[in-house]
Formats: sequence, structure tokens, C-alpha cells
Amino acid sequence: MLAYGIPGDLVDEYVRMSESTCLPSMYSFCTAVVEMFGPKYLREPTVSDTERLLAINAERGFPGILGSIDCMHWKWKNCPFAWQGQYKGHVKGATVILESVASQDLWIWHSFFLMASSQNDISVLQRSPVFARLAEGHSPEVNFEVNGHRYNKGYYLADGIYPQWSTLVNTIPNPQEEKR
Repeated sequence: MLAYGIPGDLVDEYVRMSESTCLPSMYSFCTAVVEMFGPKYLREPTVSDTERLLAINAERGFPGILGSIDCMHWKWKNCPFAWQGQYKGHVKGATVILESVASQDLWIWHSFFLMASSQNDISVLQRSPVFARLAEGHSPEVNFEVNGHRYNKGYYLADGIYPQWSTLVNTIPNPQEEKR
């Protein structure tokens, strides 16, 4: 079910297990994965993690980098027909967008699946918890210097689709203003 994205009732034809057996088994498996790997891998970096990441990245020539960020479109093969318009963007077909931040040792310390009506990476970033925390000033204190300029905020390595930080901050909706 996880590997092929198939529903529980289809497993009956493949491995001769009923849906009423497959679904609780899948739930138990996912619960075990979260319990086993959650405390170490399914969490935000601690202060010591951040210091370690910054030191490693500085040695590699990237002072101040907190990780690499990217968005990936996953095709949603079995998207209900009524929802397909909400999940289509510049990629042909319905997709679910995953934003993640990873370190050089492939520790994915942030992942964010975006809700419907988000068609590109910029709209994902506008709703991203990582950038919302940065916009609210809740980011780790990082001091570094590049080309004679001092910086006090870390950054994420990204491809060319992402806007500059100043542009992004101006486009992130302010939750306080939305309540008014």
C-alpha cells in the first residue's frame, strides 16, 4: 500500500489479505515508524543540531546555511475527479506538493505537504511553516560574514525558482492582519 499508493481493498487481489486486515496493519506499521524514528529524525533541529549543521556547512564553504530546501510535485494518480482542478498547476495532472529541508547527511528535518489550490513553489513557500517562523523572527541566531557583509540570519540553499528573502517576506500573509 505504501510503495504503490494503492487502496486497502486492492491488496486483497494481490496478497490475499482483506482490507480489514491491511488497514490496521498499515496503521500499526506507521505508528511503529513514528515511535522508532520520531525522536531522532522527525523533529526540528535543536540548538546543538543547528550548531553542528552550521559548522559542517561552513567547512564546506557555505557559512550560515541551515540546509537545502526544495519542493517536489508528486503525481496523485488516484486523485478524485472532483478534486483534480484544485490540485493541478504547471505540472500536468493532479499533484501534491512536498516542501522539505535536508542537511548534507540526508537528514530531512522539515517536510510540509501543501493543501489544495497551490500550484507552484512560491505559493508553497508563502504557506511554509519554516518561512513563517523566519518572517515572525523566530529563527536561530546565526552570525557569519560573506564578502565583508555581516549577517545574523541563516539561509537555505535553493534553486533559482525561489524569490529573494526580502520579496518573500513581503508576500507572506500576516496572520494578525487576516483576523481583522
